[in-house]
Amino acid sequence: MSTNSLHSLWTTAAEEPGAIPTPHIEYAELSPTLIVIGAALIGIVIEAFVPRKHRYTAQLLVAVTALASAFAAVVGLAVSGRGSGESKIAAMGAIAVDGPALFLQGTILLVGLISALIFAERRLDPVAHGKQVDSFAAQAAAAPGGEAEREAVRAGYTTTEVYPLVLFAIGGMLVFPAANDLLTLFIALEVFSFPLYVMCALARRNRLMSQEAAVKYFLLGAFSSAFMLFGVALLYGYSGAIDYAGIARVISGTEPTTNATLAQTTGNDALLLIGAAMVLLGMLFKVGAVPFHMWTPDVYQGAPTPVTGFMAAATKVAAFGALLRLLYVVLPGLRWDWEPVMWGVAILTMLGGAVLALTQTDIKRLLAYSSVAHAGFILAGVIATSEDGVSSVLFYLAAYSFVTLGAFAVVTLVRDAGGEATHLSKWAGLGRRSPLVAAVFAVFLLAFAGIPLTSGFTGKFAVFKAAAESGAGALVVVGVVSSAIAAFFYIRVIVLMFFQEPKADGPSVAVPSLLTTAAIGVGVAVTVVLGVAPQYFLDLAGQAGVFVR
Repeated sequence: MSTNSLHSLWTTAAEEPGAIPTPHIEYAELSPTLIVIGAALIGIVIEAFVPRKHRYTAQLLVAVTALASAFAAVVGLAVSGRGSGESKIAAMGAIAVDGPALFLQGTILLVGLISALIFAERRLDPVAHGKQVDSFAAQAAAAPGGEAEREAVRAGYTTTEVYPLVLFAIGGMLVFPAANDLLTLFIALEVFSFPLYVMCALARRNRLMSQEAAVKYFLLGAFSSAFMLFGVALLYGYSGAIDYAGIARVISGTEPTTNATLAQTTGNDALLLIGAAMVLLGMLFKVGAVPFHMWTPDVYQGAPTPVTGFMAAATKVAAFGALLRLLYVVLPGLRWDWEPVMWGVAILTMLGGAVLALTQTDIKRLLAYSSVAHAGFILAGVIATSEDGVSSVLFYLAAYSFVTLGAFAVVTLVRDAGGEATHLSKWAGLGRRSPLVAAVFAVFLLAFAGIPLTSGFTGKFAVFKAAAESGAGALVVVGVVSSAIAAFFYIRVIVLMFFQEPKADGPSVAVPSLLTTAAIGVGVAVTVVLGVAPQYFLDLAGQAGVFVR
């Protein structure tokens, strides 16, 4: 809620003694978020009161139904014109309902829906089949209620609490790119961050690495949140407002602040520059940009692989959406100050992610540094500061999300006696052991590399074209060089899978469930369709590329 809105409410209350100001909430515009948060609360009740043997089915049904319903609500809002001519500010100035917000919310909900299907594989723990499972089941059977635990373990050790956690995270992510004031932005950040910290620690069969990843993510995330909160305070001290439009007007000089309390600090450019830098720091941490990326490989490697896939896809979508709104709506008047800094960050991120990925021997760490490089490519579109830049970033985020989910879903299937086989040496000859799985993974790797006829090529072409047209030609050259470097390690994995002899003790490929097969199939279909026939989706992103101010 903006400062002006608060002032109006309290003025009304002062003029009418005994009157209680009634907030005006547009429930239809907020329905996607309300549906998801409501389902998360239902999930908590299920976890507390439903018998263990029925929890899995109940949680999956509630999660899938809620995410599908919320996506339908987003589509309904877009069709009704909220994404174009009838964009508006809802919840008394706290939430923007416009094209970018609805496009990103729809993407996040689809990512959450596919993630729920992958979680249904019941492989949050890298549990091996055979003796390890039987031993664990025997230990569980010796404890009170052991029979139920044994049944759960033999089915893959279902971790049903992940469903309400992921719904809470999605609820925060839906608000984050749509936030229209700094307090709502910070609250949304915390709402989706805390469930992610917990989800990173859910790999109970590999507790040390999983809990180390969760603690590292929590501590570094807390530092970044603190920087962001300090930045919010400084921006408020500069402008006397917390709503985006109010801050932008003060920066541009069209509406000097009238807040008497802050008269001594408003207009202080040091507060503005330092505050903006601190808020941007928090954003860049979430997108995994260099030099705020050091948490990424360790957390991606230690977290359960389905959680890693969800986090890698959905968090980037939400964080880049919020970053776009901050730069394009709040800080366009500071473009000449933040643009050189973002140039440096984008170059370091593209080159750093690509070069460091060359040295990796673990497939999850390789994908982590790949995500860092892709964050740099997306930043090239952000720096374009044009409607084409916004639409290209929206398209890239949608395309990248499905490729990432599909790739991590495949990783969960390659297993040996110790669980998931993530060391690259164990993937040698996988194309001969399981040609279909290796071919699917190769499609995702080619999309990451930006090979034509894949969604990765279309996304990179869109962001580089927008950057070049805005005068950032040098940045495009760096991006092309980084893409060439990145293509080397993607193709190296393909060569490893198809052109090396499999080891006798190499990993096997687990038979995926129908739901996981569907999730991977959707990833492949989207990757191919957005590469072969992308025009409709590019147009859709173009129509959604205008922010309400």
